[in-house]
Amino acid sequence: MTPYTPDSSVPSVAEHRIKIRVRYVECDPMGYLHHSNYLPFFEMGRTELLRMQGMNYRDLEQEGFFFVVAKINVSFKRPARYDDELELCTRVMRRTHVRIDHAYELYNLADNRLICTAETTIACVNPRGQVIAIPQRLAAETQ
Repeated sequence: MTPYTPDSSVPSVAEHRIKIRVRYVECDPMGYLHHSNYLPFFEMGRTELLRMQGMNYRDLEQEGFFFVVAKINVSFKRPARYDDELELCTRVMRRTHVRIDHAYELYNLADNRLICTAETTIACVNPRGQVIAIPQRLAAETQ
């Protein structure tokens, strides 16, 4: 399999790619990337995608906008191992006035094989945890 290439017939969506090297501390005793360490990778992808759009979580939080993971689904295809170099593609797939759905594809760069796919839904909440509308400037960027 090859890394994701956007279909030109589909309206463009926000997308960002990052490279990640699997660290020893992220592995189980057999040298495989532990399943619990995939979730921080997805967070890194969302953070960098947001930064690419000229925003960051710190500023949004100072303005009273917080994003919480409401749903996550991961499909593991094959293992990653210690010292593998991976590429994570993070895309915005859908959004509503209160949530954003992301899709992820994680590839091993040595052979371009798909490691896993995932989807998350993040919801916008205020400091008390109540669901609120996504800031207008972010909503415009994710359409």
